Amino acid sequence: MSSISDVPAPGGVASGDAAGAGAAPDVAQAELLEELLAVAQNAAAAGAAVLAGRDPQSFDATAKTSDGDWVTAFDLAAERAVREAISGARPDDTITGEELAPAVSASATGYRWSVDPLDGTMNFIRNIAYYCTSVAVAGPDGGWLAGVVVAPALGRTYYATRGGGAWLVDRGADGRRRERRLDGPTTPRNGTLLATSLTYDPQIQGRLGAELAGRMQGFNDFRRLGSAALELCAIAEGGLDAYFEYGLYEHDFAAGALIAEEAGAWVRRPQLSPALNGLPTPAEALANWTGASIPGLAGKYTP
Repeated sequence: MSSISDVPAPGGVASGDAAGAGAAPDVAQAELLEELLAVAQNAAAAGAAVLAGRDPQSFDATAKTSDGDWVTAFDLAAERAVREAISGARPDDTITGEELAPAVSASATGYRWSVDPLDGTMNFIRNIAYYCTSVAVAGPDGGWLAGVVVAPALGRTYYATRGGGAWLVDRGADGRRRERRLDGPTTPRNGTLLATSLTYDPQIQGRLGAELAGRMQGFNDFRRLGSAALELCAIAEGGLDAYFEYGLYEHDFAAGALIAEEAGAWVRRPQLSPALNGLPTPAEALANWTGASIPGLAGKYTP
């Protein structure tokens, strides 16, 4: 049986490399990755700290594009906190995000940050714990270098650097901080789980509804967490076996995809218009999909 990384993925970019791409980084590259990771960790923590102050009386929620796609005062405040942390450390880097306009310096470095201040807004509104702040940075070549996902209600921080593996920081039953490397499940197992999202777009809902039964072949059950970033992290952690979703934007998957990839998962990122040009068109979003799985699931859910 061929690996899922051998399955053609038109319109997207797939990778099956467990430890990212290429040889071990040199000292200068290692120092750069360490710096970028520290900035990403501080920025994601700043955004998550805003979310941790969750107060239903202060939501000020409004619909963005549909009845199910909401933005709250916390989304906006969290993105401002993330951007402030990034620009304070690296003032000439470019920042793109879900809620605010791109920030581009006159002396731009070529490094660009992708920010989702609150992934899982509906979960946040309904007090369901699966929401997070997601921060990732790409280098001048467009490759993702570091990513951090902080889920304040779960008490978990996921992070990865290119070639440096994926890691989880949380607290044990004794309350002590613990940190462990994530390797994901390496082989198919009994009770395999497929995750996806029904999304808010009626076109995408219709397409997914027509396809889901076929995609479920070979899987035992289905999960929907309501946060693309956390579903990708769940692949890295080994809780889920496969994930796919139509219509994601870059900020939705940037950090989570790197974390899953560095944990050894096969990952497919969609090819979208440059984030500096704004969000993808509805047609582009419908045509593109994001996916991740353990390598042994050979093409069971690909379009």
